[in-house]
This record gives sequence, structure tokens and C-alpha cells, in this order.
Amino acid sequence: MASRRMAEESIYRIPPYHYIHVLDQNTNVARVEIGPKTYIRQDNERVLFPPEKMIVVPPRHYCIIQNPVVRDDDLKVVFDELGQAKLRHADQEVRLAQDPFPLHPGEEVRQTVSPLQIVLPNTALRLQALLDFESESGEKRVAGDEWIFEGPGTYIPQKEVEVVETIQATVIRHNQAIRLRARKETRDREGTKRFTGEEWLVKKVGAYLPGVYEEVVDIVDAIVLTEKNALHIRASRTFKDDNGIVRKTGEEWLVTMKDTEAHIPNVYEEVVGIIDITTLNSRQYCVILDPVGPNGKPQLGQKKVVKGEKSFFLQPGELLESGIQDVYILSEEEGLVLKANEAFKDVDENGKEVERRPGDRWMIRGPLDYVPPAEVEVLLKRQAIPLDENEGIYVRDIKSGKVRAVIGETYMLTQDEELWEKVLPGNVEALLMAGKDPLADRSDRSRGTEEPKVRDKTRVVSYRVPHNAAVQVYDYREKKSRVVFGPEMVMLGPDEQFTVLSLSGDTPKRSNVIKTICLLLGPDFCTDIINIETADHARLQLKLSYNWHFEVKDQKDEADAAKIFSVPDFVGDACKAIASRIRGAVASVNFDDFHKNSNRIICSAVFGFDDNMKLRSSFRFVQNSLVITSVDIQTVEPVDQRTRDSLQKSVQLAIEITTNSQEAAARHEAERLEQEARGRLERQKISDQAEAERARKELLELEALSTAVESTGAAKAEAQSKAEAARIEGEGAVQQAKLKAEALEIETNAELMRLSKAREHELGFLSAKNKLETEKVKELAEIEVKKFHEMVASIGSNTLRDIAMAGPELQVKLLKGLGLQSTLITDGSTPINLFSTAHGLLGMVPKSIEPKSDDE
Repeated sequence: MASRRMAEESIYRIPPYHYIHVLDQNTNVARVEIGPKTYIRQDNERVLFPPEKMIVVPPRHYCIIQNPVVRDDDLKVVFDELGQAKLRHADQEVRLAQDPFPLHPGEEVRQTVSPLQIVLPNTALRLQALLDFESESGEKRVAGDEWIFEGPGTYIPQKEVEVVETIQATVIRHNQAIRLRARKETRDREGTKRFTGEEWLVKKVGAYLPGVYEEVVDIVDAIVLTEKNALHIRASRTFKDDNGIVRKTGEEWLVTMKDTEAHIPNVYEEVVGIIDITTLNSRQYCVILDPVGPNGKPQLGQKKVVKGEKSFFLQPGELLESGIQDVYILSEEEGLVLKANEAFKDVDENGKEVERRPGDRWMIRGPLDYVPPAEVEVLLKRQAIPLDENEGIYVRDIKSGKVRAVIGETYMLTQDEELWEKVLPGNVEALLMAGKDPLADRSDRSRGTEEPKVRDKTRVVSYRVPHNAAVQVYDYREKKSRVVFGPEMVMLGPDEQFTVLSLSGDTPKRSNVIKTICLLLGPDFCTDIINIETADHARLQLKLSYNWHFEVKDQKDEADAAKIFSVPDFVGDACKAIASRIRGAVASVNFDDFHKNSNRIICSAVFGFDDNMKLRSSFRFVQNSLVITSVDIQTVEPVDQRTRDSLQKSVQLAIEITTNSQEAAARHEAERLEQEARGRLERQKISDQAEAERARKELLELEALSTAVESTGAAKAEAQSKAEAARIEGEGAVQQAKLKAEALEIETNAELMRLSKAREHELGFLSAKNKLETEKVKELAEIEVKKFHEMVASIGSNTLRDIAMAGPELQVKLLKGLGLQSTLITDGSTPINLFSTAHGLLGMVPKSIEPKSDDE
């Protein structure tokens, strides 16, 4: 709508620095009309747009015009034969600061008015030629060429040139360098020719602006070296370093503080790591593997011992064997077992020269400090083992293989000896580590829940045999055994083992229940349950307890002592033998006889009779000297249910008979007692009736007497009662008056006492209060006096005199200054003595005026 209305208008007022495009519709040619002017449109013309402002390019600005017009040498627009401005199609023109200009038909603003780019110091623009052209300085540029425009300056754009990027200068600080790479063959700022891909360092402190074909790869910081570290470097290719030394590919070396305080790695130097200094004190040493020789090359396969005090850096390729080691300081109770790895000459403890061959073993003893040479390997550090009288160790000779026990002395193993571990059977190990007392814990069948202790197998196995017990030890090498009686400490030799006893236990006895090393000699008891059968086939279960002990006549006699271990399970064997005798004896008697004489039958079966047919006192086992001294029958129970039922019935029948007889006797006795009670009751009734008759007679006599007395005593009783009442009333009045008087006296005394106590306490309170106030006043007075004395002492007498004289003297001076001879100052309420005033009126003025007091 607006463009149509604009096209219909005929008059266009073009302000200054404005323009319009007018299209001649006859020739189809557009032209520019520039203000200020008033343009009258013809009928064959059409205004393409309303007046627009000309393009104004201020100073230090520019704009880019697309399809600019062609100008002649006088910079005037060239028109063709139709009157249309010629254009350079697909071309651009950079226009700088100039007078405002319009756009001709066909021209376009490619880039609006923009400020020129200012290139700051230490900054550059990398430019690239888009077209072949020749610069104002006469230098020819080919499309693709690159160059830089360094600041400070203002870059003026050109249509043939493109700004690729802005390059910032890199600041190189102290102990820094920048690593550059050449993108193309070029020369650096020092004039050195660089090839494509070549890298180099620039270490000059300051701002560095890379060249057009240079790119910054990285900023390399210097590695600061101290006396305690060094730099391990490897060459990535053959080159010549900063000191002029040719380094070959793969070569490694150290850079220390002696070379430089701060090292910047070259582009062909690879930092492997930082090596810390190795410091050894006077009590340390180290072994260096593959040490570097005088020629700087590693001596592969060799070792070098370095003793302290010393500080050094490990060269590339060198390693420490086992790190820094302490010098072996040996006391008198210590030693070292050494082994020669190479043949060398050594000096022994006596100072003699000894030739050591590879594989030789020897031992040195303290006190001394020792640093092993490179040819020597320290195998072991020996320490003397202190042993008490009841302690020992097993020692094996590694050359002969012989094992021996060393007991009761401080012993140090030699180079050809080692500690030998004695392996015990599992059951023996468990019994030794259980820690149970063979005597106190003999009835304890539970296994400990605690973790089993670990025995030192190199120590001599020892066992404490308690009192009245024995232990058998068997030597497998000598094929003989020995019995040790307690109390004693048993110590096993290398080839000795304990004899483990497997005894029967529990009730009834079961085999292999008790495992023990120690055999108790008794006296002790064991309990067993056996089944027997009588002659009448009554099966019974007996619970018996036997007292037993071992009878060893001479403990020093090996044959007699070994007899107690001849039966492996003496408990089971004894219980079976006794049970067999009892079964044989009971099988020949009936149940009733056994029930009545069970103790006699069992004891006779177990102990038997002597030649005099007397019961023996013990039962002796000849094989192992075991003696049974007594048999105790604890319980007897039938096994067969029918026997048990018949026995129960007989017992019940006996109980029933006894109960019935007792009931009959009790009933007869009750009837007898009842008859006697009835007879006594009848006699008592007769005597009671006679007594009742006598009492009735006496009652009638008393009733008659009471009737007579009642008639005569009624009047007398009334008179006596009245007199008694009057007497009681009078006594009551008197008593009441006495009580009232006493009560009043008590109240009066109490009130008097209360008042006297109150006055007494009040007087005490007032006296105490007055005393406190007096003390307070006295203390305040003392404080004031002390304060006054301290103030006077602190001020001083001279100061007080000056203060006292200051007021009157000042008043005298004021009066003299006013010309007054005398004056009187009062507050109007204090009386004044005027008797001496007349002297002043008569001209008798005193020579000096006395100072007045502060009150005046």
C-alpha cells in the first residue's frame, strides 16, 4: 500500500544528503536523484523507494560495496550508451572515509559501516591473498600467499586480502621457552632456515610474535634443579645439545645443578623423570647394579658397593639392589651367615687372608659392624637363643642331616646348622595344645571352643607330668621306651614320641572315649553298667562303681614300670573282667537269693576267697599291676519287662498285706478305746447329776436369802447413793477449781517466759546491731584516716602548704589590682565579728591580709 501510494505521488522532496532511484519505464533504465531538490515525477517514471540517507563513512571507518560502479581516472561514474551506470559485477570495493555518497542502481552494501581494525602492540593479523595482486609497495602477491601485519597500526582492508586470524604475542618469562613448529619452509626471526614440521625453542625473555609460517606448540617451563635432585633425559633423535655435545638417539644422561640451575628440555630431549639424590649416612650402604664405568657406559652384570657417608645420583641404567641398607651391627649374641657368589680373597676374624670360592658358606660373629662386598650374599642373621633348664631347640646339621636337641644353654646356630621342626601326630598335638590338667580335668569330655594355640615346632617338646602319674616315651631310633613318673618334666628327643592311651569311658563303658598321654596311678574310681541273668532267667541291670589304683613297687625298675602300659585300655579290660566274674556268679543263684544277698554275691565273685575261706580285700591284675579295692552297687534294675512287672506286683502285694494288717490293728484299737470312752462317759453322767442336785439346793437357799436382803437393802442403797453423789459432786467442783487455777498459772508463766525471751533476744539483737554499727563506723573512720594519711603522704607537706597559700595570695593580688585596701565577702547568713573593723575605718590597715578559710 505504501509503495503504491508512493508511486502515485508526483512530487518528491529530497532532503540534503538523501537520494532516490527513479526508473524510466520507457527505457527500463534507473538513475539516481540526489538532494536537496524537489523532484517532479514524469508519467513514464516510477520512484523505486522513498528518499534514503546517503552512506556516511566517518574517519577510521570503512564499508564494503558489492557490484560497485565503474569510475574513470577522474573518479567519475561511467555510464553506458543507454545512460545506465556501469557496474563491476561480482566485484567488491572498500570505501574509506569520504563525503556522503548514494548507492547507484545495482550496488549493494556488503558490509555496513564498521570501524577499521586496530592492531595492538604484540599483536598481528595473519593475512591471506585471495587474488593475485600487486601491493602499493610494489610487492606482488599470489593467491594463497600469507603474511602478517604487525601492530601497532591500523589495518585497512583490501578486497584481495582475507584476515585469517589474529595472532597474539606469547610472553616468554624467566626460565621459560616456547616451542615452535614450522608449517612451511621459512626462516625464523634469527634468519635460520626452518623446514616443514621442524620444531625449535625460543628462550629469549620477552614477547615473541610467531612468524606467518610458525605456530606455537607449547610453552615449556624450565625444571628447577637443586642439590637434592637431578633430571633424567633421553634423546629422541641425534642432535647437538646446548653444551655442544652430540647426543645419539636413545642416549640417556643426567642434568644436575652443576650443569645448570634450571634446565629447559630441548625439543629432542625427553624427560624420563626426576632423580632424587641418594644419601647414605655412616651406618648405611647400598649395592648398585649395572654401574656406569669411567667411560660413561653401563657395566652390565656387575655390582658396586657404596658405603656412607656419601651422596650421589643414580646414573641412567643403574639400580639399587634392595634399596638403601643398614650396615650390619652385630652384638656378642649375633652373627651373619654369608655365601660367596664369586671367587675373591677375604680376611677372616684372625686377620688371615682366605680365598673364598663360589658357594662357600661361613659365619662371622659380633661384636662388629659389617658391610658385605659385592661378591658376598648375606643369607641369614643368626641370634643366640637363650634357653632355660627346661627349654630346648632341635638343631639339624645340613651337611650330615643329623638332628640333635640342645637344652639348657644359650646357643647360636653355625653356618651348617638350622632349626629343625619336630612333627607330632595330630592327636598328640591336640592333647598338648588343649592345656587341660590331666588330674583336675579328667572327667571333662568337651572340646575347647577357643582357637588352638600354635606350637613352635623348633622348640623341644615338653610335658609336665603331674604327681602320682606316669608318661611313656618311645625312642624309634633306639627301639626302646622309658617311663617317667611325676612330678617330672618330660622333654622329647628328636626321635622320641609319646605313647597315647586310648581308654574306655562313659557309662556304660565305650572304647576309645578318652585320649591321654598321662596315665594316672590312682586311687580313683570308675563306674560301669552291666546286664546279668539269674538262674531263674531274671535279667537285671547293675550300676557298679570300682575303686582302683596301680601298684608299682619300684619305679626305678624299668620292667616293673613298663607293666602299667602293657594294657592299652586298662579301664575297658578291668570292667570286662569284673563283669564276666559277676555274670558267672549271678547265673548260679535265683532272683530272690540275689535280691537278698546281692552285695555278698558280687563281692565274692569279684575278690574271691583265700585259703582260709575269707573274702579277699582286693582283686589284682598281674599284667599291668592294676588293683581293684572295692565294688559299690549303686542301682539294681530289672531288664525284662515281665520280671519288672512281677517284682512290682509282689512289692504291691506286700505293701497291701502290710496295709491291711495295720488297718485291722488300728480298727481293734479304736473299738477298745471307744468302749472305754463310753464307760467313762456313763460314770461322768451319774456324777454330774448328783452335783447338779447339790447345786440346785444351794441355789434355792441363796434365792431366799437374796429376797430378804433385797427388801432391806433398797432404802439403804438409795440413801448411800445420794450421799455418795453429793460427795462426788463436791470433790469434782474442788478438783475443777484447782485445775483452772493451775491452768491459769501455767498460762501466766508461759506468757511471762515468752515476753522475757523476746526481750532478751531483742536486747541481744540491738546490742549486736549497735556493735556492728560501731565496728563499721570505726572501720570507716580508720579507712578515712588511712586514706587521708596516704593522700597527705602522696601529695606532700610542701604541696599542701602551696595549695593552702594559693587562695589568699590570689585574693590579695586581686585586691591590689583593683586598688582596694580591704574587703569582706560573706554569704549573708554567717554572723561576722565587726569589732576589729573600726581599726580599718580609722586607717589602721594591717600590713598584710591573712588568708581566709575556705568557709569564708
